[in-house]
Amino acid sequence: MVERVMLMGSGATGPLNARLIAAAYRDEQEAADKVTRLGSAIDVYLFASPVPYEYARKAGMLTMPATYVPLGGASLHEALLRATLDERFDPTRASIDVLGRSDVIEAYSEVDLPVDGIHVHEELTNTAQLASFHEGLWRRNATRMAITCVRGVAERLETLGVPVVRLRPTNAGVRSALQTAGLLGAHHRLEEAQLGVVVVDVPTLRDSGRRSTPRYWRDELRLSLNRLLLQEAHRINATAHSVDDHTFMVTATRGSLVSATEGFRQPPFVERIKAELGIAIEVGVGMGRTTQDAETHARAALSRAQASRQSFAVDREGRPLVPAQRAPQRSSSITEQVRTKGRETLLKLSEKIAEEDGPLVVDAENAGRMLGVTPRTARRLLRSLVDEGLAWPLPPNRTLQPGRPRQLYRLILEKIDKDRAGR
Repeated sequence: MVERVMLMGSGATGPLNARLIAAAYRDEQEAADKVTRLGSAIDVYLFASPVPYEYARKAGMLTMPATYVPLGGASLHEALLRATLDERFDPTRASIDVLGRSDVIEAYSEVDLPVDGIHVHEELTNTAQLASFHEGLWRRNATRMAITCVRGVAERLETLGVPVVRLRPTNAGVRSALQTAGLLGAHHRLEEAQLGVVVVDVPTLRDSGRRSTPRYWRDELRLSLNRLLLQEAHRINATAHSVDDHTFMVTATRGSLVSATEGFRQPPFVERIKAELGIAIEVGVGMGRTTQDAETHARAALSRAQASRQSFAVDREGRPLVPAQRAPQRSSSITEQVRTKGRETLLKLSEKIAEEDGPLVVDAENAGRMLGVTPRTARRLLRSLVDEGLAWPLPPNRTLQPGRPRQLYRLILEKIDKDRAGR
């Protein structure tokens, strides 16, 4: 059957202008494994019947568009005609598997056959259970024949002596399925090729303009961010550039952004920037027919995410690409506890630094030594200070040593002094 589909689809008069890849199997239950082996390079899957399609679907492997060659309609009519012309069969007393009852009734009514003696097993189960369904009815004399969609079932029933007709796709059905697959594949290609824009806003740079932070520090951080975003953009075949002092823009396609966001479940670039530069960023992702439309949608998504923690990505119609996930609200008492703990950490570090007569600059290793905690815990505490505006992450220290460069943080005691003066 797979060979037949390949010949019809790739012939000189074939309906598809595409490259077909054959994935033959001995048993329909191998369909899920075949899908896994082919991977995501396929634009659309065309199954030889609804049976392997259902096996792959139930296994959760169909993450791409998929269809199948139908076995109802003309295929069932052809099977009924064969049964009517053979005296061994009685199509008015038959058991039928996999097809829907409504499809069976419709096909029988179209050829004026009664359905009172018809038994339908709509659910796709394993070969043994389907064969048992047909055999049980036949042995109780409730049926005179079986009509099956599954090759393995037909072979078992023939061995048991049960009269059986196997449904076979018609040429018209194969051509129609090929055309459907072609349309699905073309639509998928168009969807993947949609323009997408990621707007990256950096609160640290945005807020630093209102504070007395050295200009060289802002420039260094902006350069580090730009370099990192260029690397990420290159990885997904996109482009990146700076828009203003605190905003960057990455232009890509929907297909490349799907992989960068795990199917729009995770905002892009956030984790790497947090890990390497120690700062938080805010992103908005938008699709559009033009770059301008995509940027507009991306900025709208960014505003929504900043205002109410809604979805960070919207489609070209401005609708969220994923459901909004509301973060639990912190009570005011918990927030105040966090701030108090941050101030205590900052004061303890400043006292230790004053004893050593050093600058108000630390890394995770030194901070851990001063606080009596592990470098990992110290790194988390320093990032908390950054989030509270009590420290600034400095550009990573460039050294000739292998491994991740040291991330330095400048402690800001001025804010606590202002708070004390205000009191």
